[in-house]
Amino acid sequence: MLSVKQELLAALAGELERLSPGAGSRAAFESPKVAAHGDLACTAAMQLAKPLKQNPRALGEQLKAALEATPAFAQWVDAIEIAGPGFLNIRLKNAAKQQVVREVLAQGARFGMQPAPGEKVLVEFVSANPTGPLHVGHGRQAAIGDAISNLYATQGWQVHREFYYNDAGVQIDTLTKSTQLRAKGFKPGDDCWPTDADNPLAKNFYNGDYIQDIANAFLARATVKADDREFTANGDVEDEGNIRQFAVAYLRNEQDKDLQAFNLRFDEYYLESSLYANGHVDATVARLIANGKTYEQDGALWLRSTDYGDDKDRVMRKQDGSYTYFVPDVAYHIQKWQRGFRKVVNIQGTDHHGTIARVRAGLQAADVGIPQGYPDYVLHTMVRVVRGGEEVKISKRAGSYVTLRDLIEWTSKDAVRFFLLSRKPDTEYTFDVDLAVAQNNDNPVYYVQYAHARICSVLRGWREDCDVGALRDVDLSPLEGPQAQALMLLLAKYPEMLAAAAAGNAPHDVTFYLRDLAAAYHSYYDAERILVDDEPVRLARLALVAATAQVLHNGLAVLGVSAPARM
Repeated sequence: MLSVKQELLAALAGELERLSPGAGSRAAFESPKVAAHGDLACTAAMQLAKPLKQNPRALGEQLKAALEATPAFAQWVDAIEIAGPGFLNIRLKNAAKQQVVREVLAQGARFGMQPAPGEKVLVEFVSANPTGPLHVGHGRQAAIGDAISNLYATQGWQVHREFYYNDAGVQIDTLTKSTQLRAKGFKPGDDCWPTDADNPLAKNFYNGDYIQDIANAFLARATVKADDREFTANGDVEDEGNIRQFAVAYLRNEQDKDLQAFNLRFDEYYLESSLYANGHVDATVARLIANGKTYEQDGALWLRSTDYGDDKDRVMRKQDGSYTYFVPDVAYHIQKWQRGFRKVVNIQGTDHHGTIARVRAGLQAADVGIPQGYPDYVLHTMVRVVRGGEEVKISKRAGSYVTLRDLIEWTSKDAVRFFLLSRKPDTEYTFDVDLAVAQNNDNPVYYVQYAHARICSVLRGWREDCDVGALRDVDLSPLEGPQAQALMLLLAKYPEMLAAAAAGNAPHDVTFYLRDLAAAYHSYYDAERILVDDEPVRLARLALVAATAQVLHNGLAVLGVSAPARM
């Protein structure tokens, strides 16, 4: 049907060009909101009526007659109807809708994918501090970032997945102090381990059991290996430098395990510390000063960020000489640009909202050729976890939050990914553990996966090897029922859904589509028996359901979710 639609679009473009030179480039179809209105809609007559100084309905009648005379419309269109002030509602012939089945079976896993545009995009996500296990919020970010990366890949982009490691700053000092105290035999609750929230020092300690695990491994002089480093402890509880490096390496290894459990991979781990070591932070600050975009006040260095739309100027360098956190972020994004990434998408929590204006202001003030609005941001809210009707707030392992690994162990990787992607990133979400393990239609991931498994069962009932290659050239004319036609129309929408989801950084659209597709299949299954005695009918129906299984598989793959053949 995609090829059919392209033929129809070409015919429409030709007729629009004849009506008004230059109008052909605006040829487009819409999907009617009401199925009874047809399969495609065209609003071109209403758009052209004013500049052509014609009545829109009369222009619609003229366009209708012209389109009906074209070979493409004659071959694939059953009827064109005029509605309202000039809408063209187009009803396709069954043969046109049936073409999508052939296209899916021919293209397989490539269905919905677009040719490479020769562009690359950097997607930065997770980017957790190496101070503890990944929490559920990191999980939501991981699912969103990975799915967005996959969406860009479907559109032909060369995708670079990056994890920015905040291995410099106060949080690393906190980790070091906490590990050192545990190594010396102290624990939360001891006099030297403040817990009073009003005591500023209370923020200088981490309380989770994982800190004791790090301390024990340090005392045992263990060697830990992560994706980007390997380090051996010396066991000296007074050697803060050794404790620091070991603790970071240990948690890098732990987070690697979390990421592996979630089936995540990254192309690069970019270290915050490297921005300092390589002089990028100092060079960025020097450039901002040289450009006249800073000033000194109260012993601090300020950025004139209000010149670029920020609500107030921001401190860059504090009185003690240390930089505020957005300064290395500016340096980091200059490096992204200089590494050739003209498209960058950052996945971050909504608590980073204030950072956006500061980073973009710094990038404009640096004047290195970066356009306004760079980079793109996708912000997500945190996740509330409910189990047995009660909110779960604390993990013993982490000490203060539910970890991503907890959630995976309680449910599954597939459930966590699908659930965390099933809402817009910036909407609040409650993860219901009990629902995630339920095997019923209320569980959205089960509902979609079951549709795929159900089709696989039907295909095995036809032939054990489920070889759908034999179905690619079967006669599809028996696919005439309303449920079959609805299913084919939905299959045809998959490529444009992917394109729109990628353009809008909206992986939740994929979950919505898959639920609709599963529902359409279940309706079709209930309406028409597939393995009938009549061979032409049987083969046509098998081809349709095989195409449906393929699109379900493709869509789930975009989300990083498996498509089981048996359940």
